[in-house]
Amino acid sequence: MRKLAVLLCLAMFLPTTTHAGSECEKLACAAVKEKIRTIEAKMRAGYTRAQGQKYEARLRELRTKRYRLCR
Repeated sequence: MRKLAVLLCLAMFLPTTTHAGSECEKLACAAVKEKIRTIEAKMRAGYTRAQGQKYEARLRELRTKRYRLCR
């Protein structure tokens, strides 16, 4: 009986922590997408070879991060 009471107490708190975690992930996902859009806009405006290499490297990092966060 005591185990059941403990499980019920834990169950009450799970939805709020899961919800908070998903909200945090949504915000992080949106931030990564915005950074990608910013770099892509800079690339459309023109860039040097060195800048292009930096932009491409940063885009690779951000796209990997987006893949992990935005599922």
